[in-house]
Amino acid sequence: MADQTAMAAAQDWRDRILTDPDMILEDRDLMRALITANERQMGQNIVDLRGIAMERLETRLDRLEDTHRSVIAAAYENLAGTNQINRCVLRLLDCDGFGDLLEVLATDLPDILRVDRIRLVLESAEDTPSPHPVIAVVREGFVTTYVTQDRDVPVRQVTLRQCAPASDKIFGEDAGWIRSEALLRLDLGAGRQVGMLAFGSEDPHQFRVNQGTELLTFFTGCFERVARRHLG
Repeated sequence: MADQTAMAAAQDWRDRILTDPDMILEDRDLMRALITANERQMGQNIVDLRGIAMERLETRLDRLEDTHRSVIAAAYENLAGTNQINRCVLRLLDCDGFGDLLEVLATDLPDILRVDRIRLVLESAEDTPSPHPVIAVVREGFVTTYVTQDRDVPVRQVTLRQCAPASDKIFGEDAGWIRSEALLRLDLGAGRQVGMLAFGSEDPHQFRVNQGTELLTFFTGCFERVARRHLG
């Protein structure tokens, strides 16, 4: 009875495979098992070129799938970054004055960009106390020296890097736990010292030198225009 049941099941599987062979062809584990069984029947002294070719094709397929997933992940990440910058720019455009702009830097923008601290760095020829918690007043020439780390290199508009620790002149008491930063050099108009927006993150991997800067470059240009308008 058991033999008849097994034979009936085998016949059923055979009929199903003959009717729909894709059921096996699309199952990679099953195909690999069949190829392995075929190689055992052929013996060790016979080279199965078709099996070797299939293994190479499987390897290439795995690589293509990994690349496909990486491209999709990068596209989603870029879309998310674009949405964040767009929201920031719209919020900046809503500001009614420079004081409102500072409050946006202190509250809304860190939440939108998911950074821990934002500071507006302004150079001054004299030692001047900070007029607002989000502003860091530094001596003339500080921005260039800090961005280039006192090296004779071109000053980029956007610099992303890891830091441990960050500068206490920028982040104050928070500098000890800032592990990466984005530095956005600002041109605030004729007759004014250069400025800088500094984004600080506790995550050492949030800002890295190998990341793209196109979106932050666009944001920098937008912020410069809004700041010039309110500084008048």
